[in-house]
Amino acid sequence: MRRWLAAGFGAFAVVEVIAGIALSGKAGWSFTDALDSFTVTNGLMGLTFAVCGAAIAWHRPNNPIGWLFVADGIGHATTAAGAPLSAVLHDASAPLGLQRLVATVMQWSWPWSIALFLPLALLLFPDGKLVSPRWRIAAIAIVVTAPLFAVEMGAGPETMFADGPRGYLTLSSYDSLQPLWTATEIRGLLAYALAIASLVIRYRRSDETRRRQLLWLVLAAVIVLAFMTPWALVAGTPILVLLAIPLIPIAVAVAIVRHQLLDIRLVVSRALSWALLSIIAVGAYAALVALTDSFISSRFGRSAAVTVIVALLIAPVLPRLQRLVDRAMYGDRRDPARVASRVGEQLAANPAGGMPGVVGAIRSALRLPYVGIAVDGQLLAADGVARDVVPVDLSYGGAAVGSLLVGLRSGESGLSPADRNVLALVAVPLAVAIHAIRLSTELQTSRERLVAAREEERRRLRRDLHDGLGPTLTGVAFTADAAANLISVDPSRASELLSTLRTDTRVAIADVRRLVDDLRPPALDELGLVGALQQRADQLSWRADGASVSVSVSAEGLPALPAALEVAAYRIATEALTNVVRHSRATVAVLALRCGTELEIEITDDGPPNGAWKPGVGLQAMHERAAELGGTFKAGPSPSGGRVHASFPLVTS
Repeated sequence: MRRWLAAGFGAFAVVEVIAGIALSGKAGWSFTDALDSFTVTNGLMGLTFAVCGAAIAWHRPNNPIGWLFVADGIGHATTAAGAPLSAVLHDASAPLGLQRLVATVMQWSWPWSIALFLPLALLLFPDGKLVSPRWRIAAIAIVVTAPLFAVEMGAGPETMFADGPRGYLTLSSYDSLQPLWTATEIRGLLAYALAIASLVIRYRRSDETRRRQLLWLVLAAVIVLAFMTPWALVAGTPILVLLAIPLIPIAVAVAIVRHQLLDIRLVVSRALSWALLSIIAVGAYAALVALTDSFISSRFGRSAAVTVIVALLIAPVLPRLQRLVDRAMYGDRRDPARVASRVGEQLAANPAGGMPGVVGAIRSALRLPYVGIAVDGQLLAADGVARDVVPVDLSYGGAAVGSLLVGLRSGESGLSPADRNVLALVAVPLAVAIHAIRLSTELQTSRERLVAAREEERRRLRRDLHDGLGPTLTGVAFTADAAANLISVDPSRASELLSTLRTDTRVAIADVRRLVDDLRPPALDELGLVGALQQRADQLSWRADGASVSVSVSAEGLPALPAALEVAAYRIATEALTNVVRHSRATVAVLALRCGTELEIEITDDGPPNGAWKPGVGLQAMHERAAELGGTFKAGPSPSGGRVHASFPLVTS
């Protein structure tokens, strides 16, 4: 129902405009007469505002902008029909009351369009909502003060033509209220200033889609400005320039209903260029006329000479203006070397993990809505909102190593040749960087697998030695003990041999145990990592000078860890605690293990600071153990004492 209601109101405005055209013909008006009476301009504005408003309300019935435009169009269309109708009634000597009624309706209908409907619609553009709740005061002020302009325009004593009748709602003291009318004009300027400020704030806060919608309105405003400014500077503003105002409802309707229709950035770029050029041309023309009027007029003819001079001055300006506007809209697309330099800076700053900075630099340099990098089907880095994404292959040595994902600008169906040239240039260093990252990742993975395989082999060897050779040698020792107890022939000699056998066997057993311990600390299998560390902490509770050290272990629910990671954590932790006991004068030490996305090991003590730590065998061994598994290691004094910190990535494969 709301859609059909909007269509009905729009059709009513169209009928009013058609009626205005027919009545103008009946009144015998020429085009100049219709133009001077604002029938042409009001008719065109009424037609465009009403039709565009009906289209918006049909597609977006919940957006109040459509309904405001429909009301705006009806106001202008009523005036366009009322002016010639008033003339026809006057020529036909119609009843005076009817003539005054028509004059009243005509005078009071259009001011609401200017004072209320249009500024309120601009305040709500493009989604029908205010920028923030604080802008309700501005909207309320526009609504409350709008009747002042309607009274100023409708209550005046002027008539449509010389002997025409006055409307009913006129004020006899109109001229004495001139300060109020001045304030009303200022109020109108403030209303539109608030609407413009709202649009600026909305543009700065909006996403890419909202900005594209706002650019349609910018385009219309630029064209209207280009029409009005030259005339205002040279010869005053004629009525014809009002014919540019209908571009505003057209632009708003396109922005709300079909903002993807064209590449609005390209259109605005060209429009801004020509608008700036027009303003410069008019200014140059006016300046040259003022400076050379007396000299050129008497010798060469002012118009021809000034036109030639202006053309010669403006000719080199347009390309530069176009480059400036294109750069604002498309960034450094025409300067591929600059874009490549920015990408190179990001890669040089962080070659291993600088991809987020790289995609951000590309997106900023080319003013793109979205840029991402995908490797092996996984998104490595991205910036912006992904819509209408086009992949660009990244190749190294003839093989694809990834894809550069580029979001198309509004209105574009594909990447332009200029964009492709820039992206082809930056794709080369990107492909090299991705290839290097992939090699580094593969190398690190290989190192981790080697370390893991080594530790697993050590675990297997320890199990074989412990469960095979160990019990065998232990049995030999038991047998020797039994033989020693059964001496019958030569007790002394047998006892000597058995004693030697027993000693040798136990030495072998000790060697086996030492070998087993070197391969993997047995406490890890017997007590687990936390238990083994707690056992080691209990053993390291005394310093060399006899003072006690309170060593505590804190662990937060560690999961099952790979063998290599357990060994590395145990070795680093025990070496760090040993260093605390040997080299510091600490009384308290804390060993903390935390596991989230990484396994973190931290050993802190309250020993007094004694300068920077000198790297030794122990610190070097701890650093190498961390590096083997792709971890990090830091050690040194801190404000509260000594600190050793190691972290390892958790690998699930």
